[in-house]
Amino acid sequence: MEKLRVGILGATGMVGQRFISLLENHPWFEVVTVAASPRSAGKKYSEAVEGRWKMENPIPAGVADLVLKNVNEVEEIASGVDFVFSAVDMSKDEIKAIEEAYAKTETPVVSNNSAHRWTPDVPMVVPEINPEHFEVIESQKKRLGTTRGFIAVKPNCSIQSYAPALFALKEFEPKEVVVSTYQAISGAGKNFKDWPEMVENIIPYIGGEEEKSEKEPLRIWGKVEDGEIKICEDGPKITSQCIRVPVLYGHTATVFVNFGKKPTKEQIIEKWESFRGEPQELNLPSAPKQFIRYMTEDNRPQVQEDVNYENGMGVSMGRLREDTLFDYKFVGLSHNTIRGAAGGAVLCAELLTAKGYITKK
Repeated sequence: MEKLRVGILGATGMVGQRFISLLENHPWFEVVTVAASPRSAGKKYSEAVEGRWKMENPIPAGVADLVLKNVNEVEEIASGVDFVFSAVDMSKDEIKAIEEAYAKTETPVVSNNSAHRWTPDVPMVVPEINPEHFEVIESQKKRLGTTRGFIAVKPNCSIQSYAPALFALKEFEPKEVVVSTYQAISGAGKNFKDWPEMVENIIPYIGGEEEKSEKEPLRIWGKVEDGEIKICEDGPKITSQCIRVPVLYGHTATVFVNFGKKPTKEQIIEKWESFRGEPQELNLPSAPKQFIRYMTEDNRPQVQEDVNYENGMGVSMGRLREDTLFDYKFVGLSHNTIRGAAGGAVLCAELLTAKGYITKK
């Protein structure tokens, strides 16, 4: 097939960089436009990120010489692309406005930002868990007055290390969940050079993160009704603490859970290991072959050993055992800038393409 032309909004930040590195040699998508703030516009991409390219691999040759456009020149950027990924760094209101402006040019927007996660007719999707939420796009298009333009978002990075594991156990009715997340500094768009005070340090606060960790899984568990997503009223009650730790990539979660119908340990592991969704059925380019794996070693999953499982698109569980207060406890690990950010958005775009929502203009 002819590749779809992709623009990246907010291309110079850490998530924008991750989009660019993940899309190098992508079989369906080709980055043709990079856009950023007015102060970076007009520079070659390689010049704009000189000294602040944070990825492991060098800048892809196909993008290095692209000249950055001003992200606010919506019509001009939209005219040369089939869809855009959004990773812009602006206020919530500005992000909402600019993403809607792109959608209204009949350009689908697949966003990594949180601004539209609670817009009732914007789907917030983990492709393996709630692809049916894409159905609200038709209502959203009516509101926006578009035929092919819309916004879809992916959820917060930290919930990837426990929400899929809980969802795979849905039939056992998870009721109460206590989760603590130990989050990498790249989640703040930084590395150790940018943030020296994080070396050998823990900061017990990440703004807004606990609310997202407790509420977003319930929206993912929700249903499409009357053209919007209705939150799951009888889903698990979740309470969380979110802590920044001196790790570059990888969010770890410790989870305690009570069930309505308590499963055996063997049943839990079997549900995790056999869990599949539409990305696996459709064999999408970025889909992990096995989304959730269980590790039997006492000291796993570990960031250094396991964060890149399935190219960073799978999640790793370990230390599942019965608890004295709760039914079970376990540990989860996910890659926060791949599965949790850019990779999760790329997988959403692949599924939207496979379902016919994203097409050539």
